Amino acid sequence: MTAIPAPVPAAPAAIRARRRALTRRMLFRAAVTAVVLWSVAPFLWQLSTSFQRDRDLSSVTPHWLPVPGTLEHYRAVFTDYDFSKYLVNSVIVTVTATAIGLLLAALATYALARLPVPGKGVVLAVVLGLSMFPQISIVVPLYLVLNSLGLLDTYTGLSGSYVGLALPLMIFVLYAHFRSLPTQLDEAAAIDGAGLLRTLRSVILPLALPGIAAAGMLGFITNWNEFMLALAFTSSPEHQTVPVGIAGFQSQYFVPWGDMAAASVVVTLPLVLIVVLFQRRIVAGITSGAVKQ
Repeated sequence: MTAIPAPVPAAPAAIRARRRALTRRMLFRAAVTAVVLWSVAPFLWQLSTSFQRDRDLSSVTPHWLPVPGTLEHYRAVFTDYDFSKYLVNSVIVTVTATAIGLLLAALATYALARLPVPGKGVVLAVVLGLSMFPQISIVVPLYLVLNSLGLLDTYTGLSGSYVGLALPLMIFVLYAHFRSLPTQLDEAAAIDGAGLLRTLRSVILPLALPGIAAAGMLGFITNWNEFMLALAFTSSPEHQTVPVGIAGFQSQYFVPWGDMAAASVVVTLPLVLIVVLFQRRIVAGITSGAVKQ
């Protein structure tokens, strides 16, 4: 009868390598979980606050869950504060600024990425430098310009300010996409008799749609959440946006935390849904131009 050989134990080095790999995976998952919790926790806390009663919000012991809950804050947002007006203002200003910004960004990026423009590196550096300026440093100059043009407390003045705010970000997102497209496309279009604008409209833009979508999403989110310029350049509810409207909820002697939390949820939830539904397109739009085709 032939004896069955005993299994050969794994080498100590192999066991240590598997343990190190398992430890790295566990640490990576723990780090990802911590980052997700850190990012989601403020929104979850606002969501819980929006359903809690005022007496629970003012109690010494915090209530982590809205038990018992109430919808009174959501009712008050749309009946006591005319919040729908702020929403309409934000939609008008943000959509207008994003559309104009995309148009200007496409024209500027096409010139910088596809045309023999001298000093394009310097131009990109200047655009990057302008995007790093804190908003507080441009409030006073912009205020003086808008005041001299009679555009304070208007959709036009605020939308124009938002165009300049999101334009550098859009240019840098689109630049990688425009650069990744083969130059043969421009040559073929020129042979067919297409001019620069026709080439941009019929050839470049359709192929760069992922980048355009990503730039539009990022510009929309930036403009939608902006507070400082809207606070400085608008003075009436007829033109104030959502962030300014929420800040105006509080009075001299009372801060309606529940109403402010409900309004924040109403404003944030559409952005969360957009990012969740289109996250793959946004990520693809940002990264697809990283490798030149």
